[in-house]
Amino acid sequence: MNDDVRNIVLGVVAAGISAALGWLARTYLWKRKLRRKQAFFGLPDHAESLLVVNRGAGGPELSVMRYDVFALLELAALIKDCNAHAQILPHDAARQGFGERTEFCVGGPASNRRMAAHLSSLLPGVRVNVDAEPSPDRGAFQVGPERYRVQPGKEEYALLARLTVDQSPNARPVFLFCGQTAITNQATTRYLARNHERLARKHGDSSFALLLKIVNSQAYGPDVVELVADVTRAAQTELPASATPRNSHRAS
Repeated sequence: MNDDVRNIVLGVVAAGISAALGWLARTYLWKRKLRRKQAFFGLPDHAESLLVVNRGAGGPELSVMRYDVFALLELAALIKDCNAHAQILPHDAARQGFGERTEFCVGGPASNRRMAAHLSSLLPGVRVNVDAEPSPDRGAFQVGPERYRVQPGKEEYALLARLTVDQSPNARPVFLFCGQTAITNQATTRYLARNHERLARKHGDSSFALLLKIVNSQAYGPDVVELVADVTRAAQTELPASATPRNSHRAS
């Protein structure tokens, strides 16, 4: 074998080794990223999860409102990326506890009984005005001493929460997407889809509750979302029966 042939063979071997090492490194990083995502969502390979949504008003049993369908699509993509599976249930059919399967609950407590139960049990520091009669406070959130009013299409708020009640390794979280209007539910699921890596780095496997503001949804749809505050402590601290809000937040 002359020098030229030997150099070619060595070059091919070196290229093959480099390609193999690069593939192994990319595979390792991809798997590590996947495991972190699965841990955050509580969705190991082939795990089962629940998607709990409102029924469409006056519709058939499995009818789902348009913006809730968009929210489900956002969540379905996350679940599929984790190599897991999902079952869709209407809010009044999800009569079971939590912690055995990851749950994604979409919709406000006025139309989602499951959401109302979760807020009462897991976030006692949150109140939502569900009065049917029109008023400035209709749909308003109260988190601790603060009140957040809604101006539909202009300034709306939503609560995004990841909650666990059992610290055992097999306990599965409950994710809440509680918006003041239908489009804010979709905005909240989209916010999670875009920011779950940052949230996982910050919060790990711990519970958290974030208050989000959806800006000018009549022009920007569900895309412009601002983080107002991490309200975990206030949301988990039970409000006294006579609690009076300190401030009302609304667009000027």
